[in-house]
Amino acid sequence: MECFSQVKKRPRRGRPPKAETPPSEVLYRLAVEVRPLACAEDEHGWTVLATTVGPEGCADTEILQAYHTQNTTVEPGFRWIKNPAAISPVWLEKPERIAALAMLTVVGLLVYTVIQRQVRLSLRQQDHQLPGNKGPTAMPTAAVVLALFTPVTMVHFQGGQTDVLYVVGLQDHHGMVCDALGIDRSWYEASTMPQNSAASATPP
Repeated sequence: MECFSQVKKRPRRGRPPKAETPPSEVLYRLAVEVRPLACAEDEHGWTVLATTVGPEGCADTEILQAYHTQNTTVEPGFRWIKNPAAISPVWLEKPERIAALAMLTVVGLLVYTVIQRQVRLSLRQQDHQLPGNKGPTAMPTAAVVLALFTPVTMVHFQGGQTDVLYVVGLQDHHGMVCDALGIDRSWYEASTMPQNSAASATPP
């Protein structure tokens, strides 16, 4: 606890007389000393191992060792989840919730891998390239493929007896991605549709 004084604000406006002593007040402030906590040298981080292999079939250390030996094929596939936008931080208390999140992560990784594989295969067969982070590329990641659709904007306007669909920002490489993934590119084409009609395809 420390004591200090400060000048009080005058109740009236204007310049105070020269002989007037500025009023002051005494205040008390509670100061707390902050010290960083030192981590023990033997303290390590935690690893959550999500697997369908029981402990009777394989020990945890053996599973981790087998995972690390697949660094060239498995680890690159998990790089996308290191992006903060991929999975928001969550607090899971129950093992069942951890298992559910692990399952959704694996499903997302499978979808991510399929998108990347199909687009790369199509580009290689047709000898085409897509805009990448460092110029045209025939080996884009799924993150790059999905980012290509960021500038595409679709506006649906309904007036009277007509529904009008406007699509802005669509380019040829977007159609190439649609063809590679088996998506009807006409979904993105601007057109005039009769009232109450619905799109027959789902965008990526």
